[in-house]
Amino acid sequence: MVNILVVDDNDSIRKLITMYLKRDGYNVFAASDGLEALDVLGQEHIDLIILDIMMPNMDGYTLTNELRTAKYSLPILMITAKETFADKKQGFSVGTDDYMVKPIDFDEMLLRVSALLRRAKISNEHKIVFGDITLDNDTLTVTTKTEAIPLPQKEFHLLFKLLNYPQKIFTRQELMAEIWGFDSDTDERTVDVHIKRLREKFDKYEEFKIMTVRGLGYKVEKFK
Repeated sequence: MVNILVVDDNDSIRKLITMYLKRDGYNVFAASDGLEALDVLGQEHIDLIILDIMMPNMDGYTLTNELRTAKYSLPILMITAKETFADKKQGFSVGTDDYMVKPIDFDEMLLRVSALLRRAKISNEHKIVFGDITLDNDTLTVTTKTEAIPLPQKEFHLLFKLLNYPQKIFTRQELMAEIWGFDSDTDERTVDVHIKRLREKFDKYEEFKIMTVRGLGYKVEKFK
């Protein structure tokens, strides 16, 4: 069973999140701040963390930074009332994997939890396999029925990201933030250049296509 740790100093919200997670079949642990969360992590195997940002003793930013510094790779979903871009930027910069703003849509939360767990599973396996195509994160190589295609790191991570979430539309800003980082000196046209290179290499394959969503960004459609 998947173990999820809910970290929030608001007792009512913590209980509501716990209730929805248990209804969906998860085993849930709870903590009221970052220090309590560290105690739980020291005693239990946790697969994913849902945490608030503004908490006493140790806030969500600090906890996330502490965990990433200590090489914890488990998915982290921040749920908070802080909704500005600067808040989100800080959350992603310290290592969160996803971010939701209160008031929470609990059904959406469950979808995000499921997606994060799937991504963590793929990341741990370091591969995406579908049809006759395999993406190997360890070698930065795409293997097909007839050839092995090594890719530059950014191109590989961009393709890996898109194929990890087929049909999901990613804006150029999202892809820049995740692949190049918020502090990168490059601009959004860099994404377009890398997409063009990927299309040149993979347009002949029928298993997937990289689609442009006009005015928004890119997505991948899988056909096998």
